[in-house]
Amino acid sequence: MPYSLPERPQRTLRMPAVVTGRGYWSGVENRVEFRPSAVGSGVVFLRSDLGPEALVPAVVASVVEARNRTRIERGPACVHLIEHVMSALAGLGIDNCTVVVTAEELPGMDGSAQAFVAALDGAGAVDQELPAAPLAVEATVRVGSDVSWIEASPPRFSGLSIEYTLDYGPGPIGRQQLDIDITPTAYREQLAAARTFLSIGDAARLRASGLGATVSPGDLVLFGPDGPVGTALRWPDECVRHKVLDAVGDLALAGRPLHAHIRAFRSGHALNATLVGELLARAGDQLA
Repeated sequence: MPYSLPERPQRTLRMPAVVTGRGYWSGVENRVEFRPSAVGSGVVFLRSDLGPEALVPAVVASVVEARNRTRIERGPACVHLIEHVMSALAGLGIDNCTVVVTAEELPGMDGSAQAFVAALDGAGAVDQELPAAPLAVEATVRVGSDVSWIEASPPRFSGLSIEYTLDYGPGPIGRQQLDIDITPTAYREQLAAARTFLSIGDAARLRASGLGATVSPGDLVLFGPDGPVGTALRWPDECVRHKVLDAVGDLALAGRPLHAHIRAFRSGHALNATLVGELLARAGDQLA
């Protein structure tokens, strides 16, 4: 039987909201302003430092390759490390928003989406005059390999659910699993505060290449051989929760709500975006 889509109105912000912070890797301060936008406009980033026409739609067609983060560009304008902002918007069910930024790298904050969620909740949301048009998965689609993969199957409820397995082998992170229905309440309580994590060795290599000079243990979770350094975990499985947070943001590049059950094994930003492109292509969606 074909999946029946319940209608819900599109949503935007009631008023603007602002978050300011530094990019992890560049150290450049960025002022992020979330503005209400018109029905059907989706999420669009505006590089105000480049002028009023420097718009980058947050859709998978705008994605370009970047290591360990999601980067989108259109013409001369690019923005990257957008996954936490996209995750916060999608997790709270905000369909239409203009995100005005003053630099290309989004702020890392504490490594989670918590600051963005707080700002968006403070602004409030309003229903708009047209319904959202979800992308409902009707048959299972998988991309990746035996080493890492992600698949979308028909939804188990009227929305998105994610079942993620992380496996770092022997060591303090190890193997973690999480299976969660993505609702605004679950997102706020179970995902938003989960932080980016990195090994001390990887952090040292980044600094040696001139990146991340200002990053400290207060900005993310740094793991040494025996566990986190300079901070305590917010959940025992905080790492897999952060992977799900990232996936929510990457899957939002579909440009409309995704109704699917997602299963993933060691998937990252590139595979997540590949799945979105495949789903849109199969649906004949012009955003692909």
